[in-house]
Amino acid sequence: MSTWLPTRRPGLRTTVAIVVALVCAIGGVWYWIASGRSASTENAYVNARVVQVSSLVMGQVVEVPVRENSVVRAGDVLFVVDRRPFENALAEAQGRLRLAEQGTRADTSEVAAAAADVQQQQASLANAEANLRRTQQLVAQGFMSRQAQDDAVARVNVARAAVAAADARLAKARAAVATTGEVTPAVRIAQAEVEKARLDLEHTVVRASEPGVVTHFDLVAGTVVTPGTPLFALVVAQSFWVDANFKETELGGVRPGLPATIAVDLYPKHPFHGRVESLAGGTGAAFSLLPPQNATGNWVKVAQRVPVRITVDDPDPAFPLRVGATATVTVDLRATPLPPAVPTNAAAATPGTAPAAAPASATTPSAATAAGTAPSTASAAGTAPSTASAAGTAPSTASAAGTAPSTASAPSAAAASGARRP
Repeated sequence: MSTWLPTRRPGLRTTVAIVVALVCAIGGVWYWIASGRSASTENAYVNARVVQVSSLVMGQVVEVPVRENSVVRAGDVLFVVDRRPFENALAEAQGRLRLAEQGTRADTSEVAAAAADVQQQQASLANAEANLRRTQQLVAQGFMSRQAQDDAVARVNVARAAVAAADARLAKARAAVATTGEVTPAVRIAQAEVEKARLDLEHTVVRASEPGVVTHFDLVAGTVVTPGTPLFALVVAQSFWVDANFKETELGGVRPGLPATIAVDLYPKHPFHGRVESLAGGTGAAFSLLPPQNATGNWVKVAQRVPVRITVDDPDPAFPLRVGATATVTVDLRATPLPPAVPTNAAAATPGTAPAAAPASATTPSAATAAGTAPSTASAAGTAPSTASAAGTAPSTASAAGTAPSTASAPSAAAASGARRP
């Protein structure tokens, strides 16, 4: 007689364990693939060029037309220093210039008088020499004594000395009016004083050198300012970049020109796009106020971070960036490095030479901006990233949708990303 035994079905715990194992396996494979395609860090902050505004002259502020967080354009008046002392200084310098010009004219008259005196002394010398010749003839004939001849010789010597003295006075007068470009030294010094006084008067009106936002502002009318003392800051518009601090173990595939995505915490739903501009020459700790002293007994290995500058290619006025805002940067390691931006004055460049690199803060939109692509910037280090891959293949241009450009040789890109896989 056979006994029937019911078949045991897999329990709920077994099913859940299998599902969890599959999810973990899929997640591990995805992380392994993604880690070789990109490098990301949350240790990133927005930066921009900040101009410290100060006065070039000393005086009392009489007018302040701007306020905290005011948006200014290039050339707008920021504050005005009392002009009256500098107007008086300009008038005084102009008066000294007129005196110098009058002195020059007087010196010119002295030269003319000295030249006339030389002519007079030369005439006296000629008369004395003629009298000496006549006296010598009469002495030879016995009509005059030797004493008369000696007196004539003395008069000739005195006349010659007078001519030499007159020549010296003429040379001295001419040296006093020696000119450089038809201007005497005294007049040139007076002209320089006038220009300095006029420049100081112009510096009483302080204007914005670039467009931007006024910040850290507490200047009020009546404040006495001194030259070189920072009064407030001006954050230059459209000069933003992101300093991403990657771990040294994540920099294997990061190189200038690679495209990057920037997620600013201020606008989490509006990502920005940019590219790697340059890598710092050292870690952040190496250039800190107190660099680490690793030659000690209590040494612990800690992964250092290297600052990487990321340019912002598509700044949006509707989403203005702020200095110091935190961000998350993701660099596409498999993309081909984007070419540097071509300056607007590239037509004047010499054929066959690379265009000059733009400043780190200045952005130059590319020709494809109208089609929706992000403008590019030149490398701050002054070196243009190579557009060709390691195998010598030329990269293709990016599409209008902002997709990463692809290379003609896929194995070279795969080899570069394969080095990043653990």
